[in-house]
Amino acid sequence: MNVDLHCHSTASDGALAPAVLVARAFEHGVRVLALTDHDTLEGLDEARGAATALGMQLVNGVELSCTWGGATIHVLGYGFDVNAPALVQAIAQLRDGRWLRSEEISRKLALKGMPGALDGARQIQQELGDSGNAPARPHFADWMVREGFVKDRAEAFRKWLGAGKLGDVKQHWPTLEETVETLRAAGAWVSLAHPWHYDFTRSKRRRLVADYIQAGGHAIEVVNGHQPAEQVGSLAILAREFGLLVTAGSDFHGPGGWSEIGEYRPLPEDLPPLWCRFKHDPVTAAV
Repeated sequence: MNVDLHCHSTASDGALAPAVLVARAFEHGVRVLALTDHDTLEGLDEARGAATALGMQLVNGVELSCTWGGATIHVLGYGFDVNAPALVQAIAQLRDGRWLRSEEISRKLALKGMPGALDGARQIQQELGDSGNAPARPHFADWMVREGFVKDRAEAFRKWLGAGKLGDVKQHWPTLEETVETLRAAGAWVSLAHPWHYDFTRSKRRRLVADYIQAGGHAIEVVNGHQPAEQVGSLAILAREFGLLVTAGSDFHGPGGWSEIGEYRPLPEDLPPLWCRFKHDPVTAAV
């Protein structure tokens, strides 16, 4: 694909520095890229410099955490003003919240005989690339592997860090409505990230989409990496029903992971892609 609107760098929980990520995207044929790190804009300047040198278009992107129906939801923002006061304030609050979350994860792991987790996770994070953001759960998982507490990252999440486990520390994120409002105030196009990733019934997922539209959302992410084709089909039905724009992306975090940069299942041809609304010459993802 020559468009990828979902990927992560070392500014959040990705394995590649922003410039390296951009170069890899270019090598895989991507020409329009949105760097969508979790709750931070830290990697955008570096990514933009690398993209400009390669003749690529980098779209300002971010993946913001929020809450709806008692669950953590992710919302993608594109093409916004990075200096918009509401967005700058929201990012600062999310950054502080993530540091408190990391400290609490470390405290809980220490109580289970794994002291020094925060410093260890931070060291692994810094080895990947400089970042002023808090280490994320993948960094804690890699530290646990390094220290011999688990055999691999999958075991770390299964036993300690995954949903409902000791390290799954709940953070007080803003609401879905507040997050969409913040992004729109910054002039962003807004997309609901991977709606199938949430452990919802079909009816609850539909309510989520309805509330998201009511809040002012523009699009939903119909294609996320190599998710099953039947999920793409079900999300396409929702997009048609609600008359939504759609987005697609690899959700790339690093080599050998969920998906390669620029690779994801084809987007149904009848759906209107959000990236055609960006301020650039129209680009069509090649299937």
